[in-house]
Amino acid sequence: MNKLKLFIENFLVYGFGGIISKLIPLMMVPIVTRVMPTTDYFGISDLSNTVVQFASALAVMGMYDAMYRMFFEKEDEEFKKDVCSTALVFTVVMSVVVFLILIVNKNQIAHYFFSDTKYAYIVYISAMATLVGATNGIISAPTRMQNKRKIFLVTNTISPILSYSISIPMLLAGYYTIALPFAAVIAGITMEITFGILNHQWFDLRRFNWDLLKKLLVIAIPLLPNFLIYWVFNSCDKVMITNMIGIGDAGIYSVGSKLGHASQLIYTAFAGGWQFFAFSTMKEDNQVESNSLVFEYLGIISFVATSFICAWSYGLFKVLFSEEYLSGYIVAPYLFLAPLLQMLFQVACNQFLVIKKTWPNMLILSAGAAVNVIINLALIPVLGIEGASIATLFGYIVSDMLCVIVLCKMKLMVVRKKFLFSCLVMVTYLLIWRILFSSKLLSATILALILTTVYLVLYKSELALLFTAVKSKVRK
Repeated sequence: MNKLKLFIENFLVYGFGGIISKLIPLMMVPIVTRVMPTTDYFGISDLSNTVVQFASALAVMGMYDAMYRMFFEKEDEEFKKDVCSTALVFTVVMSVVVFLILIVNKNQIAHYFFSDTKYAYIVYISAMATLVGATNGIISAPTRMQNKRKIFLVTNTISPILSYSISIPMLLAGYYTIALPFAAVIAGITMEITFGILNHQWFDLRRFNWDLLKKLLVIAIPLLPNFLIYWVFNSCDKVMITNMIGIGDAGIYSVGSKLGHASQLIYTAFAGGWQFFAFSTMKEDNQVESNSLVFEYLGIISFVATSFICAWSYGLFKVLFSEEYLSGYIVAPYLFLAPLLQMLFQVACNQFLVIKKTWPNMLILSAGAAVNVIINLALIPVLGIEGASIATLFGYIVSDMLCVIVLCKMKLMVVRKKFLFSCLVMVTYLLIWRILFSSKLLSATILALILTTVYLVLYKSELALLFTAVKSKVRK
């Protein structure tokens, strides 16, 4: 129960903080789309974020995860400060390098990402956002690694509120292309200054250690391709849509992905508490069984949540968005499930990180990313934005399957037959929903309830144990 308590506490506290930072932007999407005169502008703003995500992956180069892993290597506080300081120096240098590369190649980047060099000025803002965001992650890390929950909650509430208090007036004034990216930069700078003040004792440039950097890079460098591959999964489809069928379609897809990525609230909640839980319990005897059960139970939660998004997607789009965005409803369920499959992949592949072997992640993710791109090329011209969402989902399915197979062979994971049957049930549900009920609220909701009932029956013994444990805890 102590491990369960640790996981749930971090899931709820860090997860809730992460949820706030995602929930506010999600709630603002209907408002923002109604202020913008065409779907093109939302596409441009979202593609700016796509540039930042790609550049940030290059700048951080996996150092955040390596820093997190090494922080728990020893209990010596001086060693921990060396880890933090060395990681920060490296990330600052890399961020400046990437910033300069973006500025020098602004026209080429604008042509590739925005399909027009006239948007080169947006690359300037994206470069600033990269410089701030990459270093911000490192500077804020000690707050999470020390389990300072209240600070995390407060800062994750303030940041999006500050961002939209800047962007909305700019949108109303007609600055449609730069309002959201520029506001994100200002909010990022504010948060970096805040965390710099709070965590300054963990960082000292004089503590930079070349030998320690080498150890960090051994973990970090194999992770870089992983982050770039994640970018392919989450953002490459928008670039391909822009270049294959138009930036307006990318705007509709982006709105669909925003609603679909509401699952990132679940994913963010999980990720917020997962790293601390995973590394603080990695040396326990039954770690493999515990990790496998977390994978399975999160999978069932993901399937149930997705079934109701399938049922309600059309109705939500009908209510929240104007007619020109309605076609985006079809991509939301696929893109809701995709981040949850990413969450499952990270639960599983954490086993590689525990044994300090990160290269299998890269190979497995590469296979999924290749499937994603190939299906994009085949389906976008035929099915439009739905084809892109299907490609993303299939890419993650392939990655999850390969990862589980490899880990089971290595005896680092156990998958029960009950979960395999549950996956088959979910696939059947998705096919029935898409063919018969994609725009029928009542029928699709009944189907989702049937799916939920099946899972309740399958996992009734686990639910009974959980209920008993919670009940006894409440009585104490």
